[in-house]
Amino acid sequence: MKLQYNRIETGERIRKKRQLLNMTLDAASDKIDISSKYFADIERGSCGMSIETMISIASLLDMSLDYIIYGKTYGDNETLKHSDEYTAILSLLENVPENKRKYALRILQLQMESWDLESTI
Repeated sequence: MKLQYNRIETGERIRKKRQLLNMTLDAASDKIDISSKYFADIERGSCGMSIETMISIASLLDMSLDYIIYGKTYGDNETLKHSDEYTAILSLLENVPENKRKYALRILQLQMESWDLESTI
């Protein structure tokens, strides 16, 4: 199978992850020091980007370059495969103080318990 770079699909993956992280276009572009218009053009697929910009976006959004370019996730030999939602949760909690992470974990546990109760009713 030949892998191909598709700017539109690449932009969609970037936009989806940025939105999952609840990050505005302005905030994302400020963090990697590019204009909001350029970031929007990347997300629309109307322009390409330098490898430096791609690396900055990958770092900002906690995405692998393989995933950004090709949509490839971890290989079959990897034991863990993380969805965008999973890595978004981790990214959101990364800079939160420990006591607030524990609080967020407890909220998630309670929500999951409520789902379990709903399924038995």
